[in-house]
Amino acid sequence: ALESLVPVDILDLPVGMQRYAMFTDENGGILDDLMVARLADDELFVVVNAACKEQDLAHLQKHLGGQCAIESLFESRALIALQGPKAAEALSRLAPDVAGMTFMQFTKLELMGVNCYVSRSGYTGEDGYEISVPVEHAEALARALLAQPEVQPIGLGARDSLRLEAGLCLYGHDMTPATTPVEASLVWAISKARRADGLRAGNFPGASAVFAQQRDGVPSKRVGLLPQERVPVREGAEIVDAEGTVIGQVTSGGFGPSLGSPVAMGYVAASHAALDSEVWALVRGKRVAMKVAKTPFVPQRYYRG
Repeated sequence: ALESLVPVDILDLPVGMQRYAMFTDENGGILDDLMVARLADDELFVVVNAACKEQDLAHLQKHLGGQCAIESLFESRALIALQGPKAAEALSRLAPDVAGMTFMQFTKLELMGVNCYVSRSGYTGEDGYEISVPVEHAEALARALLAQPEVQPIGLGARDSLRLEAGLCLYGHDMTPATTPVEASLVWAISKARRADGLRAGNFPGASAVFAQQRDGVPSKRVGLLPQERVPVREGAEIVDAEGTVIGQVTSGGFGPSLGSPVAMGYVAASHAALDSEVWALVRGKRVAMKVAKTPFVPQRYYRG
């Protein structure tokens, strides 16, 4: 049932693993990105963006409500992200088994006597875990984690700098219903079995539009951008070519503390999307030179065993 809404291989997803997915609309536009884990042969656990949770639940109920049971855990569970190179060391003091997990593994285990869902994943490019905990126990677990010497609290700004350095899209910024997986450079997230030449080709909303773009190309696409000056280039800045013609827009940008320099992502005309292409951002009326760059800007450090 879920495969009818996402361009991802769910049938072959093993129990105890999760996969990155997207809801698409009839035009191939991205409605949200999400994580899907298989708890059992007939049970999936879906984690969506908080800002999209109500519309995603309605989307599932509208299209799949007659085929399977859909249970919302929005009010009953909280999600804690523990990210960074010392994450395994810190969490394994509370649950030694997590140290043996690898990237994208998903399991149910007890933390401080409470049943939690734990995945070795996160949206930072770092090793780490995402922990689904009953809401009434969330504060106690958070405080227990913060009591570990390696752990500090961070805000969304810090998290955002990491996901940008890792070249990861932020929904509502780098991808929206107006962008398709092809335009967003997310073709890698379309599973082999669901591609035009796959065993279960298409059969997701907008498949024909997505396959046509893969075949014929797109007028613009998402790229990584490295400003050549120490000037942060923020979301919304227009991107121009050497003649000053607007060819795109920055969708995420800021300072990359790990890289030690400004980084950005945005959409540019396909004619300027090749690596090392020179483009310019307009920042407060001044042209800031940028180069189209490969992402991730900082190597991802997922633990694969």
